[in-house]
Amino acid sequence: MRRPYKTTAYRYPREQLILGITLLLVFGVIVVTATATLCLSVVFVLLFVAVAYSMTNSRHKTLLQQAHQVTPASAAALSGVVQESKARLQPGPVDVFVVPSPKLNAYTFGLSSPKAVVLHSSLLETMDRDELSFVIGHELGHVSLGHTWLNSVVGGLAGIPSPALAFVILSMAFLWWNRACEHSADRAGLLACGSLQKAMSTLVKLAAGESARSRAGLERALQSIEAEDDDLTGRLGEMMGTHPMTIRRIEQLQRYAASSEYRRLRERMDQNVTLEAGR
Repeated sequence: MRRPYKTTAYRYPREQLILGITLLLVFGVIVVTATATLCLSVVFVLLFVAVAYSMTNSRHKTLLQQAHQVTPASAAALSGVVQESKARLQPGPVDVFVVPSPKLNAYTFGLSSPKAVVLHSSLLETMDRDELSFVIGHELGHVSLGHTWLNSVVGGLAGIPSPALAFVILSMAFLWWNRACEHSADRAGLLACGSLQKAMSTLVKLAAGESARSRAGLERALQSIEAEDDDLTGRLGEMMGTHPMTIRRIEQLQRYAASSEYRRLRERMDQNVTLEAGR
């Protein structure tokens, strides 16, 4: 039987380089500082990961009890979007939940299998099918690329007890890597939805919230977003955040959508959907 095509070739090119630099900085701090001995650092990271594992398991159980799990029986249309995105990206076991919330947001977590993707209910009211595909594909991309467990490990390393300056450097490096991960996940979202325009409108809606529900509101929000990187304040704010500026995310997606690599992967992932439908 033919096996589905699985790849991580859509990973943002600099993501692994940035991760490597972050890890080198961590180990450099361990070596040169007296406050973070090797033994203490190992214990700290192991403790951090153990706590993260316990918390994610507890969180998953709470979701099972309180949130609405997306299944063909509970949400047929949304389940269809989820299954198609899973077929394309092949993330492995993932449960998808919807929680009541007016905030436009989605996230993923989990160190063990299955991972969990959580969608805020307002997304279902604001996004169309293709836009939901982008959101779900983005989160499944985090899973496929290992960001869900790497975040716990790298976050633990970046939080190793160290002098103030070293702590700031490690924190900034960790945020730099987080932003690279978002570019990678955006590419997964684009591969899932197959429309650059829908990927862009999704990012604008996520950034602008309720004001972007109408066509006019969407256009006003896009104009505001295009000015994000016009001054130093915006660029400094980005350096302190886990996500790149929306305008940078859009520009990166525009470049990726024009590449032959994107077209090749999208075609192979279309075949995954056909294969899944034939089972």
